[in-house]
Amino acid sequence: MAHRWKRVSGELSLFVVVAAALLAGGVLWLSGKSGWAWCWAAAAGAALVPAIWWVVADLRRRRWGADSLAVLALASTLAVGEFFAGAVIAVMVATGRVLESRARRRAGRDLSVLLERAPRTAHRRAGDELGEVPVGQLAAGDVVVVLPGEVVPVDAKLAAGGLFDESALTGEPLPVSRPAGDAVRSGVVNAGAAVEVTAVASAAESTYAGVVRLAETAAAQTAPVARLADRAAVWFLPAALLLAGAAWLLSGDVDRAVAVVVTATPCPLLLAVPIAVTAGMSRAARAGVVVKDGAALESLGRARVLFVDKTGTITVGRPEVTDVVCAPGHTVEEILRLAASVEYYSPHVLAAAVVRAAESAGIERARAAEVTEVPGTGVRGRVDGDLVRVGKLPAGHEIPVWAGSAARRGRLDLATVLWVERAGHPVAALLAKDRVRADAARTMRRLRTAGISTIRLLTGDRVDNAREVAALLGLDGVQAEVTPADKLDLVRAARAEGLVVMTGDGVNDAPALAAADVGVALGSRGATAAAQAADAVILDDRLARLADGAEIARRSRRLAVQSAAVGVALSLAAMATAAAGFLTPVWGAIVQEGIDVAVILNALRALRVPVAVDPAPARLVHRFETEHERLRPALLAIRQAADALAEGATPAADRAVRRARDVVVAQVLPHEIAEETELYPALSGVLGGPESTVPMSREHAEIGRLARRLERHLEESPTVIQTDQVDDLRATLYGLDAVLTLHFAQEEEAYFTLPTS
Repeated sequence: MAHRWKRVSGELSLFVVVAAALLAGGVLWLSGKSGWAWCWAAAAGAALVPAIWWVVADLRRRRWGADSLAVLALASTLAVGEFFAGAVIAVMVATGRVLESRARRRAGRDLSVLLERAPRTAHRRAGDELGEVPVGQLAAGDVVVVLPGEVVPVDAKLAAGGLFDESALTGEPLPVSRPAGDAVRSGVVNAGAAVEVTAVASAAESTYAGVVRLAETAAAQTAPVARLADRAAVWFLPAALLLAGAAWLLSGDVDRAVAVVVTATPCPLLLAVPIAVTAGMSRAARAGVVVKDGAALESLGRARVLFVDKTGTITVGRPEVTDVVCAPGHTVEEILRLAASVEYYSPHVLAAAVVRAAESAGIERARAAEVTEVPGTGVRGRVDGDLVRVGKLPAGHEIPVWAGSAARRGRLDLATVLWVERAGHPVAALLAKDRVRADAARTMRRLRTAGISTIRLLTGDRVDNAREVAALLGLDGVQAEVTPADKLDLVRAARAEGLVVMTGDGVNDAPALAAADVGVALGSRGATAAAQAADAVILDDRLARLADGAEIARRSRRLAVQSAAVGVALSLAAMATAAAGFLTPVWGAIVQEGIDVAVILNALRALRVPVAVDPAPARLVHRFETEHERLRPALLAIRQAADALAEGATPAADRAVRRARDVVVAQVLPHEIAEETELYPALSGVLGGPESTVPMSREHAEIGRLARRLERHLEESPTVIQTDQVDDLRATLYGLDAVLTLHFAQEEEAYFTLPTS
């Protein structure tokens, strides 16, 4: 650590010295005083000495890079008296060394959050006594008590059932219920009541310690990316020296050789390339992607393989209630009110989903009493005098016909089912899923356009859920139920196919992020372990920023290559002209400075920001996106009414249908009309004209047609619906539900993810 700090301190000192000398010379020159040449010469000399040492060190490692060009450039400018050019080159060399020091320190990347999360002490039971001991003293066979919210310190077996948040290791967003005798791994969080476990390994030999070691090892073994300037310098320097020697040999005029060396100063490589990369990093930061070093940006611009984590990366990372299946005689509003009233007091992630669903629907909770939670089973309490329970159905509980249908729907939709009981009888089933991000599909398409040829899903979640997400997004492969070590192995194996990018957001992703050529972490929700192991961090939790970063990296690298190639080509032409005797050393320096200015200006194009978009569409998009979230619970009434008609023209079905009509007329139609008259015209400029929204407008027309059909049905039966209306009413309601579901998804993917700000 001390050695690395000493090296970084030396690079910073060099930068300060040469920058101060350049600035001092400029002040003296502008004020008309003497001594400016000495200041600039001192700057060039100060950079030349360590540059020679770097070249020697490179040669010892059998490496031939841009540092050799730096020595040639600095020495030649000092030799012919081009001190200002030498000082400028000195500053750029020093700046490049400071920037690259971060890449060289990758093996010592700060993994403090991984370590801080690991528990330092544990509650060990000895007979009837419970004492707190350092985690390092735990051994296999020790009985450990893990309190609510604590991290399990060692791999162990459960004495009794428990509920655990395993997202840090598997990425699974939902707490997992473990029965007595089941294994529980270190690093997971106790999400229920206090549990007693028996250690099966010491802390050093347990799972979480292995995750930390994997991340450290992967970071240390990641091969450094060769600098773009180094690759060009392999042939540029020998070519310059050969041409200078040939000119001198053939003409006998040493000035020709000096002129060749002066025009061969590699500023297109030493200046344009770092400027393009640095400008790209700045542009990426403004887009919400912080790239930690230039090597990462360059690699991101050349990457061909992408691995993405599922939970919290491709998906939102928190479950949402997607459907409410009610028993006959009960309404969605009633069920959400009962469930939210007791779930409000539970820390369970699914409880939070229920509470959010009720709040989105504008349903006020009732006062609940005697609320208790049974880990792995659910929460119960008294609401309006009745005992209400939300969670799993007790073993051996008789399932009504409607409940069997709800359970089947949960299996078909790959959703978690929460049963709501009132006075001991099931009255509803809540279906919860972790939704795919609205910008995921568009992001995958943009990444392919940006040069990513293979995209694969990596997740610790179940196979069926992973395959469903991969199929929805058209990904090239999926690996489910993988451990952090599995992710690490898959990333390493894929490097044979090209440069690999890994994107994730959790502790379990940290080793793979460190092992990939470029690790990109979503860091807005506190996943700092992943962020510190990554090469780039997305700050605002929008997956679309990954595509932004890839596009910016690709463009920055293209400008860097373009600037270097054009600059080197012009330098070669100038070198040939000087070798032929048509350029003196002085004019050679002037020509070279002109080349430098041209390529630097071209490299600075990487800073260019697209033309600003009128903020009005952005405000409208945000408004209608918010309305979508508010309407989701209300849309459940449409599906609820269609389901209720399965029992025929009953009074309960009549009430459900009329409630659905009220939702459509009072909430859905005004929203769709506002989109048609306000949002679509505002987006026409972004989308390329009014014709671009025609398909969506046609869906609006279909929604309106089905809504009018529903109203006509109820106008024909003002008191109660008739038996002969049931089939057509069900078709109308199911059709309305399908069109609205598709329409919402299309708008969220196609419009709400547009770069309007």
